[in-house]
Amino acid sequence: MFGGLFGKRGASAARGGPLAGLTVPASAGVLSCRVLDPVHEPVRQAEFVVSDTASRKVLAGETDPYGSVLATVPAGEYRLAVTAEGYTPYHGTTVVTEHGHAGLGDLMLQIAPQPQLPEPGDWEIDPSHSQIGFTARHIGLARIHGRFNGFAGVIRIAERMEQSAMHVVIDAASIDTGVQMRDDHLRSSDFLDVGAYPTMEFYSERFVHRGGSRWAVTGALTLHGVSRTVTLDTQYLGIGSGLEGETRCACRASTELHREDFTLTWQTLLARGIAAVGSSITIDLDVQIVPKKG
Repeated sequence: MFGGLFGKRGASAARGGPLAGLTVPASAGVLSCRVLDPVHEPVRQAEFVVSDTASRKVLAGETDPYGSVLATVPAGEYRLAVTAEGYTPYHGTTVVTEHGHAGLGDLMLQIAPQPQLPEPGDWEIDPSHSQIGFTARHIGLARIHGRFNGFAGVIRIAERMEQSAMHVVIDAASIDTGVQMRDDHLRSSDFLDVGAYPTMEFYSERFVHRGGSRWAVTGALTLHGVSRTVTLDTQYLGIGSGLEGETRCACRASTELHREDFTLTWQTLLARGIAAVGSSITIDLDVQIVPKKG
């Protein structure tokens, strides 16, 4: 792709062209490629990793709006890995010489086979192989990690996945950050007020395919007596078999909540006005489901 710019004079000879301002150290060269889909359209924001022969990461990033990668790296042998949602990964090798240009040209990504969806019917979350976790900012610097140990959920898979529904109930008192005093405070009326609101619930009837293994699951989350619309950014991981031969499906999902949306407004300020607890909470779910018994 960049061969016309550099010609045969090497990376340091791009004077007068669009890359005239590019500075290449004496011991380095240039690596370039363009990532395309099967109909020759650029794949934007494809992730790439350049590593050396010892598998140490040298460079990582995303393709630009034209699907291009252009990087200056020390002379040497490299491995290039390119991944994009919905496509099979690309792996290749190249050698970058001093003052040279390693142009890999157009890299074609093929459409990845879609993971098999679960059979229609009622499925339930397996709590022993699932986790509902969260992360909150603490004193403007550190992050506090926690989880809910008690939860249950049912997913009704429809003939068309987009028409499926799910209902999840979480025991608010099962919150666990590993510190008893902090957990007691989170259970109190300052935060979750588990005496008045013993459960949190999420109900969804909107499954939207975003391409590849990505889905958006949108529904109503009821927390602290308040219901708000929430979308789970979900990656479907496919179907497998458990140790006893049972069928299992797995997915990962995440979303971000704002405490104030659910009237969780307790706050105290530290020196210089820093909030003790951040307003945004990141929710991360790792879920396995199995066919519902009975």
